[in-house]
Amino acid sequence: GGKGGDVFDYTFEKKGKGKWRKWEDTLDKSCSIAPDARFSSILVPTSDTARYTFLMKHLTAHQQQVLLVGPTGTGKTIDLHDYLMSLHADKYTVLETQFSAQTSANQTQNIVDSKMDKRRKGVFGPPPGKRAIVFVDDLNMPEVEEYGAQPPLELLRQFMDHGGWYDLQEMTFRNLIDLQFCAAMGPPGGGRNHITPRLIRHFTVIGMTEVSSGVLTRIYSTLINWFMGASGMNADIAKLSR
Repeated sequence: GGKGGDVFDYTFEKKGKGKWRKWEDTLDKSCSIAPDARFSSILVPTSDTARYTFLMKHLTAHQQQVLLVGPTGTGKTIDLHDYLMSLHADKYTVLETQFSAQTSANQTQNIVDSKMDKRRKGVFGPPPGKRAIVFVDDLNMPEVEEYGAQPPLELLRQFMDHGGWYDLQEMTFRNLIDLQFCAAMGPPGGGRNHITPRLIRHFTVIGMTEVSSGVLTRIYSTLINWFMGASGMNADIAKLSR
């Protein structure tokens, strides 16, 4: 309709007669940040975060496993963390873990199993009425062993293929229900590894691109305005923030 931009800048709203609306217009324009907020915890909403959150919201609601892939600085971890923290605590149990080169399959299994309740013989899950989402950061960091596998990832794949894994004490199969995984990772290289297509096929993969200059301007102008307000700068100086 002559508004400019491309198709990725718009979302279709079904409300009423239905109309196309810019992602940017769906954001909370006030974006008020508490004066005493910790700098590292501030998340400035942008058209990018609106798009990614929309996708994550609909995929997780339909029990799809989500994998965010993108270079450092694209906000993979903070976007996913912020979205998961916004979920209703009465409906979801969120468990966060970060993989490193030393992460083992047993450690990964213990982290998940420790949060699961016994539902009935051989079946485990989060408290009844809830769904558990496990967020794995740096999914492709575990070391590749002698035969080319990454044991923690093979464990996750076993759950996705067969619905569970083995109890290491009793050697009986543990069926895991109402459980799904979300993950984030950077491109292979610099300690990060290629992961097997046999695992990737279970995820809906979202590629996160470098931040555009317009989005960067929005982020930094919001942060600078917050800083000037929080530190009580003279109004004449604050005008120069842009």
